[in-house]
Amino acid sequence: MAPLRVDFGLLMEPLGFIKVLEWIFSIFAFATCGGFQGETTLLVSCKGVANKTITAAFAYPFRLNTVVFSAPDPKRCGGTWTDVYLVGDFSSSVQFFVTLAVLAFLYCMAALVVYIGYKHVYQQNSKFPLTDLTVTAITAFLWLVGTFAWAKALADIKMSTGASVVPGIEACKAPGTTCRFASVTSMKTLNVSVVFGLLNMLLWAGNVWFVYKDTNLHNRPNRISQITGVYSAQRGI
Repeated sequence: MAPLRVDFGLLMEPLGFIKVLEWIFSIFAFATCGGFQGETTLLVSCKGVANKTITAAFAYPFRLNTVVFSAPDPKRCGGTWTDVYLVGDFSSSVQFFVTLAVLAFLYCMAALVVYIGYKHVYQQNSKFPLTDLTVTAITAFLWLVGTFAWAKALADIKMSTGASVVPGIEACKAPGTTCRFASVTSMKTLNVSVVFGLLNMLLWAGNVWFVYKDTNLHNRPNRISQITGVYSAQRGI
């Protein structure tokens, strides 16, 4: 096993500094999304009930089709009220986004350990930079896909939990029953998670170049040109 040699010098270079930013931004990406909880509130008036508040509480991973509104009263509006569910299952998009952020966080931690403690091994073994380059390029692409998928899902979540939910409730169409949209929890933190997804995508995509510079793919042309120059000089060309 290679000896540990602690050296923080690489963190002062773009390769290490960007990796630290990736580590931090991945934390914000899943932290602003994974713990979200909210609710949609309606005001219902029906037989024996006036402006009764009913709620549907939803949270990560946003399987809205399993979320049901509370009944206006124990008698369920004289028997006219049926269970009302929100619409849509957005768990696949958001779970992909959060899982990617967690895996990126773990990879950045492992990479920083190598950068700080095993810089000499990283620079001497060509397999490490090539592996780093492959993972960085793939992760940048996954951030692109995951962020746009989550942004689309978030727009649909806002639609499914907003005022447009009322026209789709059959119980609200019963004679003598009226429903009004009251409020929905602010989703600013979810908007922020999309922003951090975009920032992560830019960071990982930009870091591809700096990782590439440490690989033999970048250094090989330089070595070939140097060897050619030495050979030409020896021949007096």
